[in-house]
Amino acid sequence: MKIQKLLKDKFPKALLEIPQPPKDLWIIGELPPPDLIYLSIVGSRKFTSYGREACEKIIAGLKGYPIVIVSGFAMGIDTIAHKKAMQAGLITIVFPGSGLSDEAIYPKTNLRLMQEVVDSGGCLISEFEPDFKATQWGFPMRNRLMAGISKAVLIIEAEEKSGTLITARLTTEYNRDLLVVPGSIFSSSSKGTNKLLKAGATPITCAEDVLEALGFELPKDEEKQKRLFEDLSPDEKKVVDLLREPIARDDLIRAIKMPIPTANALLSVMEIKGLIKEEFGEIKLA
Repeated sequence: MKIQKLLKDKFPKALLEIPQPPKDLWIIGELPPPDLIYLSIVGSRKFTSYGREACEKIIAGLKGYPIVIVSGFAMGIDTIAHKKAMQAGLITIVFPGSGLSDEAIYPKTNLRLMQEVVDSGGCLISEFEPDFKATQWGFPMRNRLMAGISKAVLIIEAEEKSGTLITARLTTEYNRDLLVVPGSIFSSSSKGTNKLLKAGATPITCAEDVLEALGFELPKDEEKQKRLFEDLSPDEKKVVDLLREPIARDDLIRAIKMPIPTANALLSVMEIKGLIKEEFGEIKLA
């Protein structure tokens, strides 16, 4: 893939406003339009299933909004964020802790993801020379660019002593909004994030919380419901067509004509998304 050096007048404006702006920037792909809002998503490499689910559910709820998802290309929450953003039709920007050449890019396991990011309209940006290999000090440097380019930074999971907390500190120093997903008090993966919440970070429990923090006017309940039903998968549409009136769960599963575990999983997802609800043993449209 072609690596280009950005001219100074093409640098994202927000990166020129931070205390230590980058001297050089290399890019693969194209910068998004300047009127989009940038949201950095960072979290643990050793993510939990809770962290993955929270990350994917929140990003899915940002679909259709003029938001760019920024992350750092590391294995874990970063990679999940890039992939889910593309699935939701959002542009995503990668800030690796290395140069952009195939030989230097880190981690190597994400080479294919590089191509997918560019093909979907996103880009990879680095202030390091293309052949610069990742070092321990390179990651905090790139973290400041992720915080600097963004209107807000969302932290999914972080242990008590985590590199993610460096990004959190920079976020507040740069006067960006720090958003944090609360975690279990029993999970070591949430000790860092829960500490940030105690220090005054904004708690995030759903996509609507993120949209509100980014300054979007949220749709009214009826508009939100309409949008949900516009994006049904074929299986979800089948269920909705069957629910012209409330149906007992067992009867609905028989009518869906798919294996019971698959049907139950489908109904659970639809309930989480707010499409259906179960009351007194019957399922009906929400």
